[in-house]
Amino acid sequence: MGKVVLVTGAARHLGGRFVRRIQRDPEVDRVIAVDAVDPAHQLGAAEFVRADIRRPEIAKVLAEHDVDTVVHLDVTGTALGGGGRTSVKETNVIGTMQLLGACQKSPRIGRLVIKSSTSVYGSAPRDPAVFTETTAAKSLPSGGFAKDAVEVEGYVRGFARRRPDVAVCVLRFANILGPRIDSPLAEYLALPVLPTVLGYDPRLQFVHEDDVIDVLRLVAQEPRRATLNSGTFNVAGDGVLLLSQCARRLGRPTVPVLLPAVTWVGTALRTVGITDFAPEQIRLLTHGRVVSTVQTREVLGFVPRYTTAEALADFARGRGPGLLPPEMLAGAVDRIAERLGSSTARPGDPAPSVPPAHEVRSVHSVHDGA
Repeated sequence: MGKVVLVTGAARHLGGRFVRRIQRDPEVDRVIAVDAVDPAHQLGAAEFVRADIRRPEIAKVLAEHDVDTVVHLDVTGTALGGGGRTSVKETNVIGTMQLLGACQKSPRIGRLVIKSSTSVYGSAPRDPAVFTETTAAKSLPSGGFAKDAVEVEGYVRGFARRRPDVAVCVLRFANILGPRIDSPLAEYLALPVLPTVLGYDPRLQFVHEDDVIDVLRLVAQEPRRATLNSGTFNVAGDGVLLLSQCARRLGRPTVPVLLPAVTWVGTALRTVGITDFAPEQIRLLTHGRVVSTVQTREVLGFVPRYTTAEALADFARGRGPGLLPPEMLAGAVDRIAERLGSSTARPGDPAPSVPPAHEVRSVHSVHDGA
């Protein structure tokens, strides 16, 4: 008999996509899709079980269906079915505790995959240029989804110590983007005008939703030769983009806000429906965050198909054009920069040197993921 895979969060977009994809793998015999609400999308041949992972009934689901692989995707920053922040936190934290307790009691469980986030590293002024999986956060997240993810990973580490026979894989995803992704950052980037923190231009990384599905498939299976799929791994597209570059590519004008007013910005964004735009999200848009994916490549053997820039471009195509065409916005910024440069130049100053084309391209590749 093939594997029996249980997937939580099946009513969400990513959960539904993964359920439909994993059931096509030849080594998978059955897929059990679990969520507290009925999905609005099709789940293929998967068996849907309406169950709330915050309740002990999830243990019965594992036992009744002889589940041996659990993929826990119901760790998220957005509410589903009209719930608020309290409901989200309970599902993230209490739901994970209940699920891990059920897995600990099940002798058949052999593999556990957890969806986490690079937000566990926080965002602080003195952060390292690049976080690795073993880098300690300078300032632990104090609220919102980021704090939930920290707590979830703590419970998962405890489970791994109690059940060393289970292969446990934690995937820390950078901000996920794609044509249909629903997240606080995606909703922020879809605003007609982007509020930014005056004087800051943070570095950001994205991962495409297609790559999320691919890496989840990879770690839900037995490891390929010369690879492992147990441990904690950062997952992000190659390259880095500045927030200003994101705004230009999306055609969204920006409105700089003084740093003391960031609390007001967060309140305003929550008012327009971005429910989990907590202070940690504001810190991300102030200080940014970049992670290393070397472990993911060398240990998992996974290479994303989309760069950070390509993930943003696909997101932009799905959301439609902004108020200003990206070419017009980029041209206006270049003209302003040129005028500022000429106005600050003093008589007798040497003209700025222009690097060769190949050097310009290499500089852009650092930020643009080109």
